[in-house]
Amino acid sequence: MNPLKLLCLSDLEVPAVYNHRIRERFPGLDAIISCGDLPWDYLEFVISMLDTPLYYVQGNHVFDIADRDGEVRQHPDGAINLHRKVIYDPQLDLILAGVEGSLRYNQGAFQYTQAQMWQIVLSLVPQLMLNKMRYGRYLDIFVTHAAPAGIHDEDDPAHQGVEAFLWLIETFSPKLHLHGHIHLYNPLKARDTQHKNTRVINCYGHRQITLSPDYSVVSA
Repeated sequence: MNPLKLLCLSDLEVPAVYNHRIRERFPGLDAIISCGDLPWDYLEFVISMLDTPLYYVQGNHVFDIADRDGEVRQHPDGAINLHRKVIYDPQLDLILAGVEGSLRYNQGAFQYTQAQMWQIVLSLVPQLMLNKMRYGRYLDIFVTHAAPAGIHDEDDPAHQGVEAFLWLIETFSPKLHLHGHIHLYNPLKARDTQHKNTRVINCYGHRQITLSPDYSVVSA
């Protein structure tokens, strides 16, 4: 099996991505992963230009878009929503799971309490256990918008980390936990952290990641 090349996106539209030369700049990609808070036309542009599977979760800011018939939708065409799902991609031999949104800080949509996040994460456990029997591993990539508690998060209510996410990566040891939500205005702020068996990466803007055949991170 060859290394897997991923393009991970979140929170910020990047000129190098939203560009007619995107194929030249990001050759040989196997999958695209969006961690939220990106307009649907941006994601649909990437799908159409790269002709590559795109997995995503919603952020806490959702961009409604009206189609030609005037119908408003909240999901990008051609993309695969990971929220509350555990998906095995047979073409890539890759197991992905995801959780949308952030912790609740006002009455906006796609916000959850810590208790609600626990409920969502625990609902994934039966499928993760089944994966262990079927594929010999629980999960390869965990995709969220918010960060896990204590890793890359911040103190204010909107950007605090999710306790259940930390528990999941410590319990089921995915090779990667990809998130967004934490904007990287300070170049010294950590965006790539090894936590036990999991590499936690903030995908703010964009990040290219290469995985070895055993799903370890070769470069990021």
